[in-house]
Amino acid sequence: MTDSIDPTTDKGVAPPPRWVLKTYTRFNVFVYRLTGGRLMNTLAGLPIVLVKMKGAKSGKMKTIPLMYVPHEKGVVLVASQGGAPKHPVWYHNLVKNPQVEVTQGGKRKALTARRVSDEEKAELWPTCVKYYPPFQQYQNRTERNIPVFLCE
Repeated sequence: MTDSIDPTTDKGVAPPPRWVLKTYTRFNVFVYRLTGGRLMNTLAGLPIVLVKMKGAKSGKMKTIPLMYVPHEKGVVLVASQGGAPKHPVWYHNLVKNPQVEVTQGGKRKALTARRVSDEEKAELWPTCVKYYPPFQQYQNRTERNIPVFLCE
């Protein structure tokens, strides 16, 4: 018997296993850096950024690819994790260590991340969905309020 899926909420669709995401992330970062951002710079045809941050527990620097949502001179980062029930690990990194380096199109910027209020999220959300439409499906799929960070 298969799970039925409500197309308006996308509930019943599980994100990929964590090991798959971690392996793909490492490969994506490697290729992006190796080619100066010429390869593996998109996901589903939409641009990504590399975000370098300090680990909350390990204190080690980590780099992850995230969807590119520009905002003025910075970027918006959406902690969706595909609509999983828990925040992604990088969420905790940004909360503890908000200083990040964002690479997009071969250009690096040092920025400071802050989690936006629900009111600010309501203003930014349409832009987030414009740049990556599945964000709305992810929000519909989870009970948690997906955190949004503004990096300036």
